[in-house]
Amino acid sequence: MGLDYKILTINPGSTSTKIAVFENESMLFDETLRHPEELLQKYEGILGQDKFRREAILNFLKEKGVDVSELDAVVGRGGMIKPLEGGTYTINEKMIKDLQCEAVHASNIAGLIAYDMSKEVGIPSFVVDPPVVDEMEDIAKISGFPGIERSSRFHALNQKAVARRIAMELGKLYEECNFVVAHVGGGITVGAHRSGRVIDVNNGLDGEGPFSPNRSGGFPVGDLVELCFSGDYTKEQIKGMIVGNSGLVGYLGVNDAREVEKMIDCGDEKAKLIYDAMAYQVAKEIGACAVVLSGNVDAIILTGGIAYSEKFTKAVRDRVEFIGQFIVYPGEDELRALAEGGLGVLRGETAPREY
Repeated sequence: MGLDYKILTINPGSTSTKIAVFENESMLFDETLRHPEELLQKYEGILGQDKFRREAILNFLKEKGVDVSELDAVVGRGGMIKPLEGGTYTINEKMIKDLQCEAVHASNIAGLIAYDMSKEVGIPSFVVDPPVVDEMEDIAKISGFPGIERSSRFHALNQKAVARRIAMELGKLYEECNFVVAHVGGGITVGAHRSGRVIDVNNGLDGEGPFSPNRSGGFPVGDLVELCFSGDYTKEQIKGMIVGNSGLVGYLGVNDAREVEKMIDCGDEKAKLIYDAMAYQVAKEIGACAVVLSGNVDAIILTGGIAYSEKFTKAVRDRVEFIGQFIVYPGEDELRALAEGGLGVLRGETAPREY
């Protein structure tokens, strides 16, 4: 009989921190710790919040009767560090330095918190498939504009975790499969997975690819240049429009797909057109990834929060199911994906990578 391992997983957002404790594959409990904005404003940026959030986690664990010394590992959501291949990485001083210095994202403090907690009790800490996973082939990075290279920033954690689960359901290893995985949520990324590597994917962080509930997606470059030099907007305002105030919220004033569907059900033709266009662009991106895989596709997988919508999934399915098997795996169970990555290392099934 194998050993039992207890793992704490940490996934911070802008005003909340999601945590869960697992014993092997079983989740003992999870919680979303909400942080009032007026409290967060007392700290200097995201990085200044790490001790505050760490104390919030420790206080909650104490309420649940969990002693940190009982844990076997702490696993944090990977942040915006240097590009790396997918896998489970041991958090080290080099990673900590980059988490503090690279482009700051809420997920960056997960590694800082995990590292501090693990050092106190002498257990390992990891990050799993951070959003900067880069397995793109050289040909996929050519943008067409010398000096600017396409980059890989996507929902790597959820895409890879779901792909592994679907491969298992198909009786195969992830490394034996070719998948097109579309994560549809606040951001949308579509990846071509070949033999366990994401060889091409749109940069969802900067708003490339299909438009999403709050991001522009790719749009006419010439018009963007005119907008940038119109004198009407600052650099920060342009960036804010592309990532945060475009997509559904830009067209319709709401960024919740469920609200858009209510508008459609009430006869709003504009809402229907925009929603259909988002599904159309996702389907088109899936088709592009199928071409990257030369049509050799074991399955198309639709995941993320919007995959709960029957209306949206049908609109995508109708356009792409000719390519191959279409599987809907809704939600983004990222805390479980973090635990699975840590558990694989603790069991000796996979070797931890060094950053």
